[in-house]
Amino acid sequence: MPELPEVEVICQGLLPHLMHRTIIDVRCSGKQLRTPVDCEELQRELNEKQIVNLTRRAKYLVLKTDNGATLVIHLGMTGNMGIFDAESATKKHDHVCWLLDNNTELRFNDTRRFGAVRLFTANNAAKEEKKFFSAIGPEPFSRACSVAYLMQRAAHRKQAIKSFIMDSHVVAGIGNIYANETLFHSRIHPERPASSLSSKEWKRLLTIMRKTLKHAIKCGGSTINDFVNASGEGGYFQMNFRIYGKAGEACSCCGLVISKKTIGGRASFFCEKCQPKLEGSSR
Repeated sequence: MPELPEVEVICQGLLPHLMHRTIIDVRCSGKQLRTPVDCEELQRELNEKQIVNLTRRAKYLVLKTDNGATLVIHLGMTGNMGIFDAESATKKHDHVCWLLDNNTELRFNDTRRFGAVRLFTANNAAKEEKKFFSAIGPEPFSRACSVAYLMQRAAHRKQAIKSFIMDSHVVAGIGNIYANETLFHSRIHPERPASSLSSKEWKRLLTIMRKTLKHAIKCGGSTINDFVNASGEGGYFQMNFRIYGKAGEACSCCGLVISKKTIGGRASFFCEKCQPKLEGSSR
């Protein structure tokens, strides 16, 4: 599943191709995504409207047009978006295509159809967008995502720290890959109760989380399964993985065999020596 860095890379890749372009038409495959797509409503609301912004919120792309309408797009597990020549053949899993005024198309492709394209119409977009994102926590790069905030949310929580930082109600967009990498570099065992971390550990964790995400964005995201960026090129942050997907291999720091365990329903990778369960006993 594309995580925050991958979605940010797609956003940055698409933005220069979409800004100030006018949507001429919308075509749909007719196949249902995670939520139904009303193609006629998309046409009615977006045709002849100019794109004025494209941003990322958590793992969502948010596209706005000059009439006040908003599209909220989630890539699901296998979704991707790219710009193509309008005359080029569409692919089997291109489910929504927006024809632009320069004879290019923005295409949403999703093999497994777990993604979503949601429209907030001009008459209620601001209200609906606010409501839609109301339960999502602050962005990890924002000032609101502070050590004090994280400690306050973690107070008295016995939940594993890995599950805690992956909770979108706490922090927006931290997926499995980057939770594993962050905790390894922070020297924190993924099963440690969230409430057991000291302020010093929270400061280190937040600093490393931001550094890891920024580096992944710079690298173009991670090529895991079906992710490609808006230009059709894979990212290469996976070359920098220190722990994710390395069960059975030797830890790059101490040489101990890396362990794998399911935590909160997700595959977790960690080094028992470098990430001890007890506070204050890290290397």
